[in-house]
Amino acid sequence: MTGFGKAELEINNKKITIEIKSLNSKQIDINTRIPSLYREKDIHIRKILSENLERGKIDFNMYVEYLGEESNSKINEQVVKDYYRQLKKISTDLDIVIDNQTLLTAVRLPDAIKTEYETLDEQEWEYISENISKALDEIKVQKLWQQGKEKEYHSQVSDVIRKYIEERFDIYAMEMTSDQIFRRMRGMSDADFVFDKLKQLLLLADLVKFAKYHPLPEENELSMMDAYLFVNGTKKEENPEIGENEILNS
Repeated sequence: MTGFGKAELEINNKKITIEIKSLNSKQIDINTRIPSLYREKDIHIRKILSENLERGKIDFNMYVEYLGEESNSKINEQVVKDYYRQLKKISTDLDIVIDNQTLLTAVRLPDAIKTEYETLDEQEWEYISENISKALDEIKVQKLWQQGKEKEYHSQVSDVIRKYIEERFDIYAMEMTSDQIFRRMRGMSDADFVFDKLKQLLLLADLVKFAKYHPLPEENELSMMDAYLFVNGTKKEENPEIGENEILNS
């Protein structure tokens, strides 16, 4: 099965991005790229991938971005204080002036800095597992057009976007033609930047649904990308970013 799935989540001051790429192949060949904290789950990840995709060359990537300012490295206060007292005594004995450099010297001495290694939170892992499933769902939905089910694929994508427009802009898009939606939304400052993405997506969906047009694979992929760009280009600032997995699973 050929496809690409992506999911993003934020938990415990971390932004985690999951990407799964799959290319057709007679055998299953899984490559994983996982941060060290989650490496103990490598076998579990491979099991999920093999059960859902069955075969193909599969690349699984997980990226972690720390959002907080807290560091894993901590100053060992008791050790530094002890070093400082010793340095102060030596400086007094040698009649050397005590200044800020003395403290800096103490901090550079062995064991002055301790590193607290993070342990895997199982609750966090459950949330990550759910998002791995969402990324896999993207690939499964993409399989629709690969099986010649272009009409179902484009109907699903366009319906989700119409529902999003109803909720975001209070426009009854599900009851409108594409042209009516364009007229209502043309010139809206919130959507002006990505208006062409919406237009391209809905017009292609209309051609597939009503004119029996058979799009190229690149056009099918572009339709999903247009949906992704439109949603994230018009989302309200207080809302979390919406990824492709949410478009597919709405």
